[in-house]
Amino acid sequence: MRSESANWLRAGSAAVISFCLVAGSAWAGPPLICHPFDIGNEISLPWVSHDWKLNGSEGYDTRSLAADTVAVLDENSETLVHMETLRRATLYARTDAQAAKQLLLRLTARAEAAENSGHPNALAVFDAGYLAETYRQWLGENGQNPANGLDGYARVKKALELAGDDPQMEFAAALITLRGPEPEHQEHAAKAMAGAKADKALARNLSTHFLGPESETMAEMITANAGTKAARQ
Repeated sequence: MRSESANWLRAGSAAVISFCLVAGSAWAGPPLICHPFDIGNEISLPWVSHDWKLNGSEGYDTRSLAADTVAVLDENSETLVHMETLRRATLYARTDAQAAKQLLLRLTARAEAAENSGHPNALAVFDAGYLAETYRQWLGENGQNPANGLDGYARVKKALELAGDDPQMEFAAALITLRGPEPEHQEHAAKAMAGAKADKALARNLSTHFLGPESETMAEMITANAGTKAARQ
């Protein structure tokens, strides 16, 4: 079983590389998947490669994905760590449909509990929405996506209301809305750029290139003329 999972993961990694390098666009591939977020020495899910090639730990047991992911999320309050952890989780989830469903159910229940509490946890709400959007970008909108039909962005906006001021979360929302809606995208991008002046981790991530030195930086990507972008699918 472990060998079979490894073969699927190798195939998945190759698919990611091909998908991310499609055609000539500076950000042809899905931005929530194709760009690893710099989280420094913070703990996340196990990963072998830290570059854009996305070569995950082939020995990772995806049966532990939901529990491992929630453990990381519960221990860290930095949005960028949540974004990178959910990116890795989504890549693993593509090789294991049951693990993908379990993770979504776990984070959705966690978000609902947070929303119904007297002191809502904005990051718990964010995690469920961001995972749904990451699934949408990587798994597509079909029967293989357990989040099909869910509006993750709506939950991310709710998390922003609860958080009050989180430039890293604004960065996440700006990436989600790269293809629209345009007014919301511009607002998220502006808040992320402004907040980066006092947030070294965010500033560092905004200065990184999407796919290699010839591509746009993340700052250039989210502040490019939104009027040239197609409506969000």
